[in-house]
Amino acid sequence: MSASMSTAVPPRFSIIVPAWNEAGWLPDTLAHLQAACQGLAGAWELVVVDNASDDDTAALAAAGGARVVYEAEPGIARARNAGAAAARGQWLLFVDADTRPPAALVARTEAALADGVLCGGGAVLAFDGLCTPLYRLGTRLWNRLSRASGLAAGCYLFVTREAFEAVGGFNARLYAGEEVFLSRRLRRWARAHGQRFEVLDGPPVLTSGRKAEWFSPWQHALVMLTLLLFPLALRSRRLSWFWYRRPK
Repeated sequence: MSASMSTAVPPRFSIIVPAWNEAGWLPDTLAHLQAACQGLAGAWELVVVDNASDDDTAALAAAGGARVVYEAEPGIARARNAGAAAARGQWLLFVDADTRPPAALVARTEAALADGVLCGGGAVLAFDGLCTPLYRLGTRLWNRLSRASGLAAGCYLFVTREAFEAVGGFNARLYAGEEVFLSRRLRRWARAHGQRFEVLDGPPVLTSGRKAEWFSPWQHALVMLTLLLFPLALRSRRLSWFWYRRPK
């Protein structure tokens, strides 16, 4: 049973789901997470952060067995930090609202944190839906880069509370890419404390390929070019439109 459903046993593991207008995706994600966490050795909880949604995200989160917290200021980094602040566990797992980690990956994450070798990490990715060949190539390249460089994707990032708080959490000034900067800080912290920050080699976490359907290849290319030439664009919500625009 989820620790979010029972106050008798304090959770050791907190799964945090930031959500902005995710009514269409959240119920399936929470049902999947509930099932994936049933085999965990320790107590756990589900925390959904309603990040200024104007749909039924909060109500659906509560119906799905999650504890709901609110972050009124739009921004994924702020939402993740709010979830961490409200979470009761000593291990934090950030999962996006359109992401479904397999039970084996969640169990491996728990085991990796339990043995104390890792202070945190991530997982290799797989996209669902009708991804384009370019998206599949990009996924393979990202998985190689993330494994080699220890950069976790934001859709699945785990960390001990000690390490998370020591490095100051996610940079709230960023509207995207916050997981990359956090990964770098956690790698440095891990080395200084005799631990590692590592992207697990499998099983892959399944996340949505919806952006491949929402945006054209030239829009993807424009985003990459903007970030290469002007990385400070990540501090602007307007310039980070790729992560905040939804089709009507």
